[in-house]
Amino acid sequence: MNKCYFCINKIEPSFKKPEILEKFLTPRKKIQNRKISGVCVRHQRQLAQQIKYARFLALIPYVSYQGIK
Repeated sequence: MNKCYFCINKIEPSFKKPEILEKFLTPRKKIQNRKISGVCVRHQRQLAQQIKYARFLALIPYVSYQGIK
């Protein structure tokens, strides 16, 4: 099993770093499953909370409009 990205780098998920949060989103901007992302339970909960807060502050879009015409 993969090691948690946040445990390895000794950081916490933060809305202040949207470029890191976007690594854990699908191309359609949905939050990735813990099994796919390899994040531990504790950090997955924090990650989801921070992504939702970053969306609220308009740092990350809610959806991707790339394929829609």
